[in-house]
Amino acid sequence: MLNFAIYPNFQKQNALSCAVEVCRRLHELGGTVWLDEEYQSEFSDLPYVKYGIFAVLAQKADIVIAIGGDGTMLRCAREMIGSPARLLGINTGHLGFMAGLETDQLDQLNKLFTGEYYRSDRILLQAVLRGEHKKIKFHALNDFVISGLYGKVFDFSVMADQAVIGRYRADGVVCSTPTGSTAYALSAGGPLMEPELSCIEITLICPHSLFNRPLLLSSERKITIRHTADCSRNICLSADGEPPVAFPAGYSLEIRKSRYSTALISMTNSSFFDSVNKKLMQSIKGIPE
Repeated sequence: MLNFAIYPNFQKQNALSCAVEVCRRLHELGGTVWLDEEYQSEFSDLPYVKYGIFAVLAQKADIVIAIGGDGTMLRCAREMIGSPARLLGINTGHLGFMAGLETDQLDQLNKLFTGEYYRSDRILLQAVLRGEHKKIKFHALNDFVISGLYGKVFDFSVMADQAVIGRYRADGVVCSTPTGSTAYALSAGGPLMEPELSCIEITLICPHSLFNRPLLLSSERKITIRHTADCSRNICLSADGEPPVAFPAGYSLEIRKSRYSTALISMTNSSFFDSVNKKLMQSIKGIPE
């Protein structure tokens, strides 16, 4: 019997109705369905649903299902760190680039029981923000972004292990995984990468230079970004789009590949390039042309 932990985002349109239908189908197929205890009122009509604390449930689940958009999947992946469970995303948002199913494809959930799905292993990045006797740890499936508020440029340096890559003046910098190459890094001019690669991408945001280009580095490197400006200028750090934290002058961020990874599930026989063509080269779902 498979254990499923459901991670819904009710801020997304149709997420609740989709979650109810997913629970019903999984139960009928013989699965055990778990949800965070905060959702008991929304699923009170489903007596077979069990409840607990999601972070604990994720460690015991065979498969975790995130219902929402890409941001929902990123938050879910962070809650799952260290879990052997596989992650399936069901897209109720606009882009849903990481999702393995759309809401009109729920009839394919039976494949979770037969093993007829595709597994994609993705690296995570871990980071430590250091300064003034402070040390804050982060994980990211997509990226770490350091940027100035209100379009302010600032000065920083980037190192790979002990080698200085460069000293820059820019609006910021994106340090991403191959999974994150289709997110902010792409908008900042970075390359597309097959998501199963193991490397780290560094892309400057609006550099004050004619010649800076994105860099791809071995995932075995330790990347250090130092804020070298004379003042803080409201510089912030965000991990996977989460609320930013201050990145003052004199602080440094050390980034390396995490010892953890995330296994994403795709239920359809579509390649990464199919997703690029369908979701990045055509109008985004729900946004009028």
